[in-house]
This record gives sequence, structure tokens and C-alpha cells, in this order.
Amino acid sequence: MSGHAPGDPASNGQAPGARAGAPDVAFDPTHVPKALRERPQWVAWRFETRGGKPTKVPVDPRTGKRASSTDPSTWVTFNEAVAAWRASDRYAGVGFVFSADDLFTGVDLDACIDESGSLVASAQEIIESLNSYTEVSPSGRGVKVFITGRKPDGVGCKSKAIDGFKEVEVYDRERFFTVTGQHVAG
Repeated sequence: MSGHAPGDPASNGQAPGARAGAPDVAFDPTHVPKALRERPQWVAWRFETRGGKPTKVPVDPRTGKRASSTDPSTWVTFNEAVAAWRASDRYAGVGFVFSADDLFTGVDLDACIDESGSLVASAQEIIESLNSYTEVSPSGRGVKVFITGRKPDGVGCKSKAIDGFKEVEVYDRERFFTVTGQHVAG
């Protein structure tokens, strides 16, 4: 799941100016896999404060209002999401929405990058076993893996703490993942 087509916003290398509430890891559309870019399941996102903590909120880039992970009318194409992100400092980045209509599943490994920027061994093992597109999360402290396949019915979305890091979350629908394009080899 890699590569980009000429003419895509991903291929022109344009970077935005400074953004309010910018993530620690910058968005780079050039590495987002084509298989994801082809799906019209994209949103912009911004930080909002809830309970005194920053949270990532999906936004419909056409309206500037909150997007819904269950309402496709609030999603756009990758090109539209990237164009909106480039045009407005309101957005910290773009995100992909997992849907029952696609075969993608997202695996979120929280707090698995140590202070030196290295992956903890248990996270590296998971990434290697999944053998799929992996990227650093906006915080720079976790990774997200995009795989093809479905989560088995009846399996929960969150694990308990795993040796070396906080937890693993797995979603295959009704959830959005922020996307950085900051590829991690594995």
C-alpha cells in the first residue's frame, strides 16, 4: 500500500505554515498508501480541549463542522481533505474513517516510542508480525498500523497494557485515525 499518482496533492510537496495546536509530528501526504487514498473516507481534524486534555476531533472540511465516523456525508476524498488542510490553519491534519464498507482495520499502539525515539521491542514485534503500512502518530509517542482484514466478531477494541507500552486498540469501523504519513519501516 504505497506510492502516489502524479497530480495528487500528495505529490507536490507543498507544506502549510505554522498551525495553532499543531501536532508534534507533521503530516506528509506523500507516503499515505494509495489503497487508503482511493477511498472517499477522509476528514480533517483539529485539537479541542475536553476535560482539560487535548483531543483530536474529526471535521468535515467542506463545512468546518464536526464530522461523524458513522455518517459518510461528512467524509471527503483524500485530495479534498489534503486541500482543505493546506488551505486552512484550522486543521491540524487529516484522518481516515474506518467503515463497514471497506476491508481496512486500524491498530493503534499507544506510548510505544521511548524518549530516545525508539520503538519498544514488543511494539516492533507486533509491527513486524502485521507486515503492513505503519506510521508514527501525531504525538510522536505511538504508531498506527493499517491492515487489510476485519477484527473478529466479539473481540474488544482495547487490550490491557502490554510489556513496554500502554495498550493496543483495534478498530475496523465507526472510528477515525489521524494520519501523518510518517512511515515506520517494519
